[in-house]
Amino acid sequence: MKKKKLFSRDNQAYLYLLPWIVGMLVLQIYPFITSFYYSLTEYNALTDPKFVGMANYIRLFTRDKEFFKSLTATVTYAVLTVPFKIIMSLFIAILLNKGRKGIGALRTIYYLPSLFGGSMAVSILWKIMFMDDGMINAFLHSFGHETISFLGNPATALPTLSALEVWQFGSSMVMFLAALKQVPQSLYEAARIDGAGRIKSFFSITIPQISPIIFFCIIMQTINALQNFTSAFVVTQGGPVKSTYMLGLKLYNDGFLFMKMGYASATSWIIFGLVTIFTLVLFGTSKFWVFYGDE
Repeated sequence: MKKKKLFSRDNQAYLYLLPWIVGMLVLQIYPFITSFYYSLTEYNALTDPKFVGMANYIRLFTRDKEFFKSLTATVTYAVLTVPFKIIMSLFIAILLNKGRKGIGALRTIYYLPSLFGGSMAVSILWKIMFMDDGMINAFLHSFGHETISFLGNPATALPTLSALEVWQFGSSMVMFLAALKQVPQSLYEAARIDGAGRIKSFFSITIPQISPIIFFCIIMQTINALQNFTSAFVVTQGGPVKSTYMLGLKLYNDGFLFMKMGYASATSWIIFGLVTIFTLVLFGTSKFWVFYGDE
């Protein structure tokens, strides 16, 4: 009589998935649900949470003057950052989609900023570069230009932070580069026979063919932009006059400086709602400009 195996093949599959399942439940699902509960409470992490219902959300929208400044700064930052980052990524990918000598090393060099761009060290370097006596102003002085207060002027502080994010275009560039290599060359040959130039071929062939990747990159970059914290915290600390006071930075200050964990949790759910709205809008409009292989 054959002994019954302790683990069948199906059970073995679940056993292999167990570390991921536990990690998802403990590190993602549980904090996700708990943060919503805390957003309905008055909680300072030192005492037991006191249920207050929607009071935190009502206060955010009616009495917190900083909230709308943070909301405006966050949305403006995303609107400035995402289009330029996508355009830059696609432009560089097109330039690197050539079979030239040393192109592999060049692609690696262009990808490097994405490996280091989100770190504290590079944010500090960016701050030093754009200070009134920094390298950028020193370069402008060599041409007789006056000092520009990139980080001290509300009109230039947010674009300066956006430039840091745009500089980290490597991940999107790699995806665009892979997508460009999958576009059938026969389509370009047929377009040339029909008399189409490069610009028309780009908008009629290249963009539709890689539109799913463009769609994916826009969603991911939008999510990243709406959750920005590092650059606002390190480079400007939310200034000047709250022009770069992102929701992520407000969440941090409320939760860890003022110990208002429940209030900070409400802000985090506002960010989640903002991300959801942008994502739904993108998915709703995708049917007009995203084309898949079977269409």
